[in-house]
Amino acid sequence: MQEHINAIRALYQQITGREADDVKALPASGSDRQYFRVQSGNQTLMGTYNANVRENETFFYFAKHFQEKQIPVPQVVAVSTDKTYYLQEDLGGTSLLDVLDREGHQSSTLALFEQTVKKLAHLQVHADAGLDYQRCITSKEFGKQAILSDLLYFRYYFLDTLKEPYDKEALVEEFDALANYLSHADFKFFLYRDFQSRNVMVRNNNVFFIDFQGGMKGAVQYDLASLLWQARAELSDDWKDRLLETYVLELERILATEIDRSRFVSQYNGYVLIRLLQVLGAYGFRGLFERKAHFLTSIPLALKNLRQFLAHRKVGIHCPELERLLSIITSDALIARFTPIRAEADSPLVVAIQSFSFIKRGYPEDTSAHGGGFVFDCRGILNPGRLEPYKPLTGRDKPVQEFLEQQTRMPEFLNHVYSVVDIAVEDYLSRGFDRLAVNFGCTGGQHRSVYAADALARHLRNKYGVKTQVWHLEQNFGER
Repeated sequence: MQEHINAIRALYQQITGREADDVKALPASGSDRQYFRVQSGNQTLMGTYNANVRENETFFYFAKHFQEKQIPVPQVVAVSTDKTYYLQEDLGGTSLLDVLDREGHQSSTLALFEQTVKKLAHLQVHADAGLDYQRCITSKEFGKQAILSDLLYFRYYFLDTLKEPYDKEALVEEFDALANYLSHADFKFFLYRDFQSRNVMVRNNNVFFIDFQGGMKGAVQYDLASLLWQARAELSDDWKDRLLETYVLELERILATEIDRSRFVSQYNGYVLIRLLQVLGAYGFRGLFERKAHFLTSIPLALKNLRQFLAHRKVGIHCPELERLLSIITSDALIARFTPIRAEADSPLVVAIQSFSFIKRGYPEDTSAHGGGFVFDCRGILNPGRLEPYKPLTGRDKPVQEFLEQQTRMPEFLNHVYSVVDIAVEDYLSRGFDRLAVNFGCTGGQHRSVYAADALARHLRNKYGVKTQVWHLEQNFGER
């Protein structure tokens, strides 16, 4: 991490002629890119490290092209010689989703969404003009094969895991027919591909777009579907309908042509379905195969989102086998299968979580009546306590947390811990047990074990609503 900070500092000094006052690493995102905030006086820039040079080159090209078209994206102000580090305009830390979470479904929030869909239409149409699609990272167009890939992704990583019998030949034929139908959409311009409210930044009541490097040519309805049907946003049907109409009116104005509403909406509904199924495939892969808790707990929300769509929207092509399977996977029984048990208010279960040092005390003693629980050894994780800047700190300090999250295998280790402990918690809740002990040990009981104990407590409270008690034995602090 320090290597990246030094490189970002050097790049900043190169373009400004002065040293930055501060460079702070930002929390890891869903990508492999690492972000930093560079501060000098009252001015800030965003620094980025990404080893994928091809992806960076696409981002630089798109950003320059979009700005020439007066599309609101961050300006790239400096690029390192090897193109792995770059500085760009800082748009702040507030996304459209953050505004929705904070302010709810208020008129001011709706106004930001309306601004977003209008600017989306401008982005798609104007960015398409003169864009060299040979510069795209992967596919140049979201056509029939790309649509089929998303459908098969859903089939392999979600549908097939359910062990529900189905006519495979009929389903493949319907996938092909659906992909063929949608690939002949009327309006194809620039496709953002991951247009969701997390990638829309809000600054001074104006919206800006980020993370567009995965773009390609494609039907305009896909991006609109991605935004309006994002499960995490939970937009009401009234908002979805209003924003759809706002978008179509703006597209008509830009293209100076009248749009066949019935045909446009039919194709839009098809792309909503594709997007919802692709998301389920992603959640299945990350959750059911990689066992990442966040994605597992997102599956019920995605299924409910799909059920809401199926209840009120129609795709302009009949796919009986797919429709039959979708009715099964959106049933109460199947949603319940993926919905984690929640602790009742009067549940007696308390999960007692401790961090400790193997050197100072060895394995901690469990004094509970039944002795149920776990001891996890964190010594296989790279120790930040060996490095001078982290020695006086603990796993509750942000620099240590960022080190463990970004430079070690701690996230992978904890995902396995969650999978094991979750089984016991669900069993104990169902059987009315009152105590489960979980211990994390490391060399000194200061960095890795403290971080892991706090992370597990947070995970269990969020997923199950279960009561936790956390105590850090060597640090002599926590909640008992």
